[in-house]
This record gives sequence, structure tokens and C-alpha cells, in this order.
Amino acid sequence: MPAHSLVSSDRCSRGRGQGHRCRQRRPVQGRGRPAARLFLLSRGRPSAAISRGSVQPPPPFSPARASVAGTVRAASQSLPARGAGRRRPAAGARSDSGRRGAEPSPAAPRPSRLPPDVGALVPERPALAIGPRAAAAEEAPPGPSACPSSSLFARMAVAPPSYCLVAFPPHAKAGHVVFGKNSARPRDEVQEVVYIPAAVHEPRSKVECTYITIDQVQKTHAVILSKPAWLWGAEMGANEHGVCIANVAVIGKEAAPVTEALLGMDLVRLGLERGATAKEALDAIVSLLEEHGQGGNYYEDRNSCCSFHSAFLLVDREEAWLVETVGKLWAAEKLTEGVKCVCNRLSLTTKTDAEHPELRNHAASQGWWSGGGEFNFSEVFSQAEKPTDSCAGQGILEQQEGSITMEAMIKVLRDKGSGICVDSDSFLTTASMVSILPQSGNSPCVHFFTGTPDPSRSIFKPFIFADDVKPVPKAQSPLLGDEDPVKKVPRFQEKADRRHELYRAHERARSITEEEEEQGQKLMKIMLDLERQGLEAMEDVLSCREILDPDEIADLFYDCVDTEIKFYK
Repeated sequence: MPAHSLVSSDRCSRGRGQGHRCRQRRPVQGRGRPAARLFLLSRGRPSAAISRGSVQPPPPFSPARASVAGTVRAASQSLPARGAGRRRPAAGARSDSGRRGAEPSPAAPRPSRLPPDVGALVPERPALAIGPRAAAAEEAPPGPSACPSSSLFARMAVAPPSYCLVAFPPHAKAGHVVFGKNSARPRDEVQEVVYIPAAVHEPRSKVECTYITIDQVQKTHAVILSKPAWLWGAEMGANEHGVCIANVAVIGKEAAPVTEALLGMDLVRLGLERGATAKEALDAIVSLLEEHGQGGNYYEDRNSCCSFHSAFLLVDREEAWLVETVGKLWAAEKLTEGVKCVCNRLSLTTKTDAEHPELRNHAASQGWWSGGGEFNFSEVFSQAEKPTDSCAGQGILEQQEGSITMEAMIKVLRDKGSGICVDSDSFLTTASMVSILPQSGNSPCVHFFTGTPDPSRSIFKPFIFADDVKPVPKAQSPLLGDEDPVKKVPRFQEKADRRHELYRAHERARSITEEEEEQGQKLMKIMLDLERQGLEAMEDVLSCREILDPDEIADLFYDCVDTEIKFYK
């Protein structure tokens, strides 16, 4: 059990078999109940009150209060009483099979565009590949193992402009490592937030990833993932040991394979499930990459065959690793200080702390490196003759030296002027994540997820690992099982409706914002005020060393999602 675990472990007699170890709930100590139920306004029905314009923002949160429950009660006074308490769903793992019915999914609204100064980062429309990239698509073997070769498939002119960021003390405040990710994906793609508990697997077990099946390990860690609902892997996530991983798609001189293998997103999830530190996750990812390779369509779209190389940012409480790949080859740099922004371009230069043993030989064999002098990874493998040194977020973080907090990172992710928050004809920031990793192992890591598109109009909701985390089906897409168009061959012949309840509620709220500006602004103000109180509450959790109430922590993300949906309705 991690050192920062919120509960104790002891024997019990609950009829679960001899030798079962059950988590026993400790009593709350210290300053009373923590801020875990700050968002818990779900004991009322706010929809009618909001429609009448009668709901007022909740009173400011004050750490000096004897109990945060007082704040919640005060905030709830304007809401009608609710009936009996909800029924608690059974705990258990998220299943990736058994998906229910499918119907066409409407495209997300396109309310705005990128400012002119960053328009070059994101294509207005997909572009057709020419030269080696088009040839690679045509030469790929047909069938389920590759994108079909009977048609000319569109490829994006650039990789989707996602951003990963990390800040170490003293750039980050309070001895915390601060991690953030904006996931740019096709505009109508739905992301879900899924918790998967730790598990022990039978010998010779297999795990079915997005396109291929690989060997399973004996034990996998508990993870929380933000993932495109159609695939197995994740754009970003964290595990119970305080490891965070995110990836971005990149393009190099060498065409990315279209043959189906592991996706970069699959490797994110596999790294989280198998690594208790950033370095362990790195070892797991590069080992799987070398064994199985990466490739396959990055999008749920039969009209395009877009395949990319991957870059990963792996972070724990002490260090980070930037890993950039070209096919099965890779190089990595260890980071322990300063700030780093990773985007859709190769950025490693002459400093690499680990690399594939054949990396330089391959570059020399292709005529990209002379074999003598300095080996500059991005200059050797990038398409551009002079690759850009850094991404937009790098300078923004460097300007905030000594003041980077969870609030500051969220503000960076909401910045449309810099292009970090993407909103173009082709791409939208479909989900975002921020994590606070205290370098002191006595404090829990706190992770925030939106689970909805456009962080400038979404709410960051907190999650803390604990035993018996409550499943959040309202933030999970419907299961379609063998009828899923992803699993049928040929793939993607239909577009399934993967919108979960949180996504639908947020979609309705976006419509209100666009059609009724005053009412939309009022709703957003209320939601942002709730988010602010949640951030302050989590700051209080991070700064105190008292034992937290496990029941509240286990329900935390569920309650936040439930409350957000009620306000949107």
C-alpha cells in the first residue's frame, strides 16, 4: 500500500474467504471533516432554481470554519430538498466489453476559432498526404491489421496540437510537482473518465488493447484515466503511486506505421498500470514499444487513416521523463527541475539520458546523421530543417517562476490566445487534466479532470485515490460490446453515439451559453465559483497532515460529477 494511503489494512470477518485483507475505516481526526464534500450540493435539485435565476453563488470557503460541511449546508439553502439518498452502485472494475446500442453522434458545436497568431499550429482542414507518407498508406497490407489500401485516405497536415506540462519546485509553489495536459482531438470525439482498480491476473493472461492483444502482467496498479471513449488506452491519467502520464502525437521524417499495433494511448495506460515510478513506467513503455511497435488509425473515422509517432511525459513526485519515439526507436531525457512543455513536435536535442541501442545506427543508415559529431534527436528525425525549440506553454510557465499552483496550471490550460486551448475547424481540446504531486509522501496526490470539451467552459473536478473508489457511470460512455464499430472489421463503418450523461449535460449548457448569453454567463459564474471552492478545499487537504475520511474521498469524484450535472440541468 502506498505511504500516503488514506486507510488502514487489517483482517476482517466479512465472509470474503480466509486470508482476505479488508480496509478498515479510521475515524476522522484533526480539524474535523476535510473538504471532500465541498461540491456535494446533490442533496437538492438546482435545475428549477437556476431556470428562475434564483440560485446564488455559494458563500466563500474559509479554512477557519470548524467544518466544511457548514459551507455546503449554507450553499444548499437555496435549493429544494431532495428525497431519499441515492443507491450506491456496486464497486468493481470498469468493463471494456458489453457496450450497448449505437446511434449516430452529432458533431460538437463550433463556437470559435483560433486567433490568427496561432492558426499555423492547427490546420483548418485535413490535408492529403503526398510523397512517402501517401506511399506508406498505399503499400500497407490490407485487412484488419492495417488501414485499407483500396482508397486514398486523408492524413492530417500536422499532428493534433495537444500540450503536456510539468513544473518542479521552486517554479511550483509549496514543494509540489504540478502536471497538466490538454488533449486536442477531433471535435466530435467524446472522452470519458474511468477508474480501474488494482488487480491480480492469472498466469498467461492476455489483455485486449485497442487493436492488438498482448500478454498481461501478474499485477496492475489502480489507475484513473481520461480516454477517448472508442479506444482502450488513454490520453492521460494517473495511478495510485502518484505517477502521471500523458502523450502527444508527433510527425517525423519517417512515416508512422499504419499497420495496427499499439497506439500511443495504449502505451499511456500500460505504463500507468505497470509502473510504480516514472522510471518503471518508462521501462514498461519502451519494452512494449520495442516488442509490439506502434501504429494504426488514431481516429474513429473510416474516411481517414491518420497514424503518428508518440511523445510521452511521465511524472512522479521526484522526477519526470520525456520520451520521444520514431516507430520502435526512442530516446528519453530525465527532468528534475524547472518547467517543461511538450507539444506536437519533437523537442529532444543533444541531451538524452537513455535511448534505443539502434537509434543512431538507424539514423546513419537513412543518411540523416553523418555518424560523427553531436547527435541532435529533433534535428535528425524532425520533418522541419530547423525544428522549433519549444512549445507555447514553455515561456508561459517560465514567466511564472515561484508561483505555479494548481490554479495557475488550470489558467494556462484555458488560454486560447496562446493556442494551448485548441478550438479550430479540425480540432478541439476535448478533455483536460491537472495533477498536484506533493514531494512529501505524507500528503495525497490530487488529480483534476474535466471529462468535457474546452477547459475554458468546463469544470475541473478533484479525484484522490482511496480504497473502494465509487464508480462514476455518469462520466463513462455506454458499452457496445461486440457490436462496437471499432471491433468490427472493416472498422469504423458506423459512428456510435458515445456521449455520457456528463457530456450531454455539458452540451446543453454550451447551447445555453451560445443562445442565451446572460443566463449562460450566470450559470458559468456559479460553476466557476464552485470550482474555486473545490480548489481551495483541495489546497487545504494538501497542506494538512491529518487523516482524511476515506468514505468522503472514495465518493469525491462521483459527488462532483453528480453535482455538476444537476446544475447544468
